[in-house]
Amino acid sequence: MDEAAVRAAADDSADLQRRYFAANAGHVLTVGRRIADVLRSGGKVLTFGNGGSAADAQHFAAELVGRYLKDRPAWCAIALTTDTSILTSVANDFGYDAVFRRQVEALGRRGDVAVGISTSGRSPNVVTALARAREMGLITIGMTGRGGGALAGQVDYLIDVASPATPRIQEVHGLVIHVLCAIVEEAIAG
Repeated sequence: MDEAAVRAAADDSADLQRRYFAANAGHVLTVGRRIADVLRSGGKVLTFGNGGSAADAQHFAAELVGRYLKDRPAWCAIALTTDTSILTSVANDFGYDAVFRRQVEALGRRGDVAVGISTSGRSPNVVTALARAREMGLITIGMTGRGGGALAGQVDYLIDVASPATPRIQEVHGLVIHVLCAIVEEAIAG
């Protein structure tokens, strides 16, 4: 890789972010306000994904529990990717496809938010957890790329990044998470 390739990667990412938000700013605002409504009423956010999407889920939960930009009370958010004993016992006893579904069943309540992150929209453990969350009356958000995969039409809110490149999708997801946190903080903490 040379300097031109480095600049091209940054340009590709910035261009995709601009295109995404030009087309979807209103949708992201709606999703952020919905999350704020749930947190304001004492509900919780459950986040989950695999690999880099697991890291994004943890990042989102950390910003909500800790803080994004403002000092304010902590909000209830749990990344379902962090408890190795639960993950390994459920994977061992029920299969890896059940690792998030079982936690949604244990921790989720009607009116909470479930945020499943899958760049392909086809990760079986994310798809089954969001399907179960919807059955239980949670508000479901799928963060995807490539058209949404199996999550298209199966969640309340789809945040889909139109790109075939996993790294670029994840970069937009990261910015979406920060924007959602800013929306939530402004809506609740002023």
